[in-house]
Amino acid sequence: MVTAAPPLPAPALSRAARVRHLGPNWYASVMGTAVLGSAGTTLTGHPSGLRGVLAGFWVLSLLMLVVLLTARALHWTRHGDQARAHLLDPAMAPFYGCLAMALLAVGGGAMTAGRPLLGTGPAVALDAVLFTAGTAVGLAAAVTVPYLMAVRHRVEPSQATPVWLLPLVAPMVSAALGPLLVPHLPPGQPRESLLLGCFALFGLSLFATLLTLPLLFGRLLTSGPLPLALTPTLFLVLGPLGQSTTAVGLIADAAPGVVPAPYDRGLGVFAVLYGVPVMGFALLWLGLATAHVVRARRQGMGFAMTWWAFTFPVGTCVTGAATLARHTGLAGYEALAVGLYAVLVAAWLAATGGTLRGLFTGELLRGPRPARAAPAPVTGRTRSGAVR
Repeated sequence: MVTAAPPLPAPALSRAARVRHLGPNWYASVMGTAVLGSAGTTLTGHPSGLRGVLAGFWVLSLLMLVVLLTARALHWTRHGDQARAHLLDPAMAPFYGCLAMALLAVGGGAMTAGRPLLGTGPAVALDAVLFTAGTAVGLAAAVTVPYLMAVRHRVEPSQATPVWLLPLVAPMVSAALGPLLVPHLPPGQPRESLLLGCFALFGLSLFATLLTLPLLFGRLLTSGPLPLALTPTLFLVLGPLGQSTTAVGLIADAAPGVVPAPYDRGLGVFAVLYGVPVMGFALLWLGLATAHVVRARRQGMGFAMTWWAFTFPVGTCVTGAATLARHTGLAGYEALAVGLYAVLVAAWLAATGGTLRGLFTGELLRGPRPARAAPAPVTGRTRSGAVR
C-alpha cells in the first residue's frame, strides 16, 4: 500500500513575486462584480433603496479595475518573461479578452448603476473613455488570439474549451453597451454611425461565436467532460447568448430617430425574433452546464478562479431576459430575469468567498508547484480509471 507524501509547505512570497503569476484571467472578477450592479438596474420594479447597493457594487468594480490595471502593469514591467509566456500559452491567451470586457463592464456600469452617484456628465465621460479603450482592446484580442492559436499554439480539437470564446465575445459586449452612449452624441451621422457600428460589432462577434460553438459541443460529445477545474467555464457559453440578446434589444431601443424608417421598426422586430430563440437555447445550455458542474462537484471539484465564469455570463442572461420582457411585455421574462439575478448573486458570493480565501492564504498567487516524485507504477485498473 502506497501512502501519499505530505504536502510541501508553501513558501512565502516576496512583494515582487506576488504578481508574477497574476494572469489576465483575474479581470473576470471585475466583470462579475460590475455586472452585479448593472444587471440589477434592469429588473422591473426593483426597490429604490437598492440603488445605493447597486452603485456600491459598481464602485467596488471600479476600484478592482484600478488595482488590477496597476498590478498587471507591474507584472509586465517586472515579469515580462511571464507576461509573454501567458500570451503564447493557449490556455491563458484567450483571457486577454477579459481585459476588454472588464473595461467595458465598468464603463457601462457607470451609465447604469453608477450614474445616480456620479451624475450624467461624469458618467458619460468615464464610459466614453472605457468604451473606446475596451472596444479597441477587444477588437485586437479578437484578431490576435485566434491568429496565435493558428500559427503558434498548435492546439488540437480535443483541447477545445469555452475559454476560446472570451476574445470573440468581447466585441459583443461593446455592441451591447455602445447604445448607452448614442443619445449623448450630436444628432445625425454621429449617432447613426455609433449605432450601426454596434450592430456591426454584434455581427462580428456572432458569426465568430457560431463558428466556435460546434467545436466546443463536439468536444464534449466525443472527448468527454472537461477537467474538473475547467468545468465552470461551460457557463461562458451563456455570455454571447445573453449579451447578444441584450445587444439587439438596446440597439432597437436607441434606433428611433437615429436610423431612418423602416429600419428603426425593423430592429425592434429583430430584437424579438432573435432574442426569444436564443434565450431558449441559453436556458438549455444553462441546464447542461449545471449538470456538468454538479457532477464535477461530486467528484471533488474545488475552488479555482474559473468559478468567476458563473457570474458575468449569467448576468448577461439577466439583462437579456429583462430586455425581452420590455420588448414583449411578458411577465414570464420578468420572472426569469429575477430568478437569474438570484443565481448571479449566489454565484458572486461563492466566487468572492473563494477568491478572498485564496488571497488570504496566498494560494491563488503561487505558480505551479514542481513535481515531487515519480508516480507509482500504473496498473491496468488504475490506467482505465479517470484521472482528475
